[in-house]
Amino acid sequence: MEAIWILLTLFVLIMLAGVYGAVRAVRAAKRGIDRTVHQARVTVEETRLRARQLAQPGAAGELAQLRLSLRGSMRATGQALQAAAPQDRSLSESLGLFQRLSAHARDLEADLKRLEQEPDRARLAALLPEMRERTQRITHSADSLRWAVQERTQRFAHDDLDSLGREIEMEAGALRHWTAAEPDEPWTAPEASARPGPDAGARPGPEAGARPGPGAGARPGPGAGQAPEPPRPSLGARGNTEPQPWQKPWQKPWQKSPRPENTA
Repeated sequence: MEAIWILLTLFVLIMLAGVYGAVRAVRAAKRGIDRTVHQARVTVEETRLRARQLAQPGAAGELAQLRLSLRGSMRATGQALQAAAPQDRSLSESLGLFQRLSAHARDLEADLKRLEQEPDRARLAALLPEMRERTQRITHSADSLRWAVQERTQRFAHDDLDSLGREIEMEAGALRHWTAAEPDEPWTAPEASARPGPDAGARPGPEAGARPGPGAGARPGPGAGQAPEPPRPSLGARGNTEPQPWQKPWQKPWQKSPRPENTA
């Protein structure tokens, strides 16, 4: 029984989610259609105004021109504000001012549209200078606001680009750190200290080959009246190369004199 209730609950939830999604999709489609229809209507009306401006000279053509300039200025300013507002929070006051200006622009366009249907040409000619002045004031305000927003956006873009350029230069310098002169220690080949020099081993010291044991200093010396033992020559030391008394001066130490014959 509980499983049936769970299944029914899930089915109802799925149906509600489907209905909600369908409603959202229908509303989004409707907004898209309305936006498309509005844009098409604006395009058609502006095309008609351009045709009237060219085909009907005089007051009717000037009214069409005033409406076109008003529409173009307000549309460009609104697009500039909507594009810059998400990145700049300080434009909220500018958006409020533009909304108030848009109200005056809508009133002016309604007055211009009514004057297009005015049959009295004298009255139309009398009211035209006032409509022209109002249009110029509104378009000037809209243009000033749009230019200020564009200059502010460009200034922020330049500042961001300058900051980015400085950071890139610093990073490039850090990546080229190996080009900086660094103090180097004198380099010595590892074989230089291990390879013996030309004079190594040529003249061993008198103590070469002698390895004093741990008890060298503890051996008792000779007694009184005894001659000290002569030092033992080391294995690596050369013998005395001076000629001995029994050798002739020109003989080498290793050359022995011939044994003398018996003279008896």
